[in-house]
Amino acid sequence: MNFWPSTCQQYLVPLKYTCRMNPEVLAESTDPDFEMEYIDIGNVSLEHGIGQLQAFRFYGAPSRARKIVRKGDTLISTVRTYLKAIAYIEEDHTNWIASTGFAILRPDVGIDPRFLYRVAQASPFVEAVVASSTGVSYPAINPSTLGSIEIPLPDLVTQKAIADFLDRETARIDQLIEKKERQVSLLKEKETALVTAAVTKGLNRKAGMTETNVGWLGSVPSHWTVCTLGLRYSIKLGKMLDQARQTGQHLRPYLRVYDVQWGTINVNDLPQMDFTPGDRARFRLLPGDLLVNEGGSYVGRSAIWEGQIEECYYQKALHRLRPHDATRDSSRFFIHVMSAATRLGVFIAGGNQTTIDHLTAEAFGKYLFAFPPIDEQLAITAHLDDRQNEIRKATLSIEQSISRLREFRSALITSAVTGQIDVTTWSKRGTTDRRLDAIEADMARAAQSERQQVRA
Repeated sequence: MNFWPSTCQQYLVPLKYTCRMNPEVLAESTDPDFEMEYIDIGNVSLEHGIGQLQAFRFYGAPSRARKIVRKGDTLISTVRTYLKAIAYIEEDHTNWIASTGFAILRPDVGIDPRFLYRVAQASPFVEAVVASSTGVSYPAINPSTLGSIEIPLPDLVTQKAIADFLDRETARIDQLIEKKERQVSLLKEKETALVTAAVTKGLNRKAGMTETNVGWLGSVPSHWTVCTLGLRYSIKLGKMLDQARQTGQHLRPYLRVYDVQWGTINVNDLPQMDFTPGDRARFRLLPGDLLVNEGGSYVGRSAIWEGQIEECYYQKALHRLRPHDATRDSSRFFIHVMSAATRLGVFIAGGNQTTIDHLTAEAFGKYLFAFPPIDEQLAITAHLDDRQNEIRKATLSIEQSISRLREFRSALITSAVTGQIDVTTWSKRGTTDRRLDAIEADMARAAQSERQQVRA
């Protein structure tokens, strides 16, 4: 299947004529103590290449760890091809071993290794690989089919010019993306500091303070109450799932762990279970209920039930919190407390995410928190809601800019390897990738807006 534009049709050749595929594998007679760093599909991405690797000795390595890689090789995932796991080996690593789920492309003489890698990154090639894969849940492409996919192949001088151009331009784009990602990280740190300060110190910086001897709380305003959660909130774990009761006369929708994200709850395509009248009284959610994840890697993740649908329940992996006295405590304030506590690792035993499986209702109820008077709770909530909205708008703007840069990078690679731009002058040749034109114009407008803001 050919996805390449007309600008490069005359240069198309099957991939198998440009490289050797899977040239080396580890023999079963390999020294059992041979130390390797293993490249799995999950370690590789189209944009970032190879991430952190796992170290093994041959005797303990996965049976898939067999393909030897060398400097100049390109790796392409042949299983779960929708993940688009493609990477380039820039340096010689004598102990890097890739999964058999990759095809290893080793360029022939007369083929620039970096150019072959850029062709493999180009959208038409990626689309061809995905389209040629078979299987629904685990799509894969066999080496023969992969080798038959055509790619553009100009002369070696042009290949090198394109590779040099893309090395330079993608590095510049990557630096911009890295700076913007750092800005997003700083905004998240700012938000954490803002929330933590507000829920532990209040808004009045002149208030007298009292030491709590609770590590993450530190000193709190003297007129606040420090006590266990169970004295202020009722905590009820959700309904245990019963596969035998997925049918019945009283089917009702219920929330699962992944339906409860930070600050938002998904009510689309909820499963249903038969809730008896007694269970409906115990586990029905009311507007204002605070739902908290009770375990796993997302322990503490919380959201407020807003009554998005008329009737809904929740499963055992979630705690439901309600203030004993709604005139004294606000769940909308306490979700900010949960945000600060969770980000600071309060519910992770010993600071190690793997050492806690479940936060029981009994244990949760014994945690100490600081509770201001209700008027301060409401004032802090309003303040944080406003400030967080500002931070999130700024974050969204930066993330959209990052997305545009990534699209621009992808379009630039495709345009260069297909001859839609002259890489020696960075000028366009006829019709280019429409994304390139649109993103260029968008980025130019954004840059002009930023300059105007600076001048203002």
